[in-house]
Amino acid sequence: MTRWLFALLALCALHAHAQPRRIVSLLPSLTETVCVLGHCSALVAVDDFSNWPDSVKRLPHVGGLEDANIERIVALKPDLVLLTSSSRAAARLQALGIQVVAMEPKTLDDVRVAFEKVGALLGEAEAAKREWMRMNDGIAQAAHAVPASRKGVRVYFEVDSGPYAAGEISHIGELLKRLGAANIVPASLGSVPKLNPEFVVRADPQVIMIGAREAAEMRRRPGWERISAIREGRVCTLDSAQGDVVARPGPRLADAARILAGCLSR
Repeated sequence: MTRWLFALLALCALHAHAQPRRIVSLLPSLTETVCVLGHCSALVAVDDFSNWPDSVKRLPHVGGLEDANIERIVALKPDLVLLTSSSRAAARLQALGIQVVAMEPKTLDDVRVAFEKVGALLGEAEAAKREWMRMNDGIAQAAHAVPASRKGVRVYFEVDSGPYAAGEISHIGELLKRLGAANIVPASLGSVPKLNPEFVVRADPQVIMIGAREAAEMRRRPGWERISAIREGRVCTLDSAQGDVVARPGPRLADAARILAGCLSR
């Protein structure tokens, strides 16, 4: 906690001297956070996957987690680059004298911390608190909308083919818990573990939430025709826009909760 307070004070001190006017964001959830806090106009470039709000689609796209275009980023002369802690670009950009702030939003608490950090950088600390409270209220409302009869159902959320699933300790897993669902992927397996498909058959989820691309091949997996969710037609297929909302641990998590609640309520 002490280290976090020192870091926050440092961010506030930085803002007192120079609020960033040229920002590059290399993570969609951070792009969305900057925009929700009213500073979309400060963005001069984003990663290849940032696509919300619509205005960021017109910005230069400069790569992603593993392939950020350092030369192009430097040429844009940013005051600040926001990226994930695991990005290879951080050390190279810092060596070139560019200010970097790294975050790793994976859980709901990580999202709160990201709001606070970005809010401090932008001079929007109070707005960040309001947005966090608004988002929490939206998640609570989504949970209230799930019928009592659907509480406790066993859920499998597939993040990607593999299959990779959202575990209990991922932000998706935490949302499912708040909605009253029982995630079949325990915390002991990690945040987004790769599963043996037979594990899912044995766990027998009552609801499956999955992207359209993965849904097309899911039914060809051996034994999956025996899963309750498939037999009873409780497979909730998310389109790409819905998948983006749910997958990104950022300011649209209330919308994500509403999408997941809709899947549970069918």
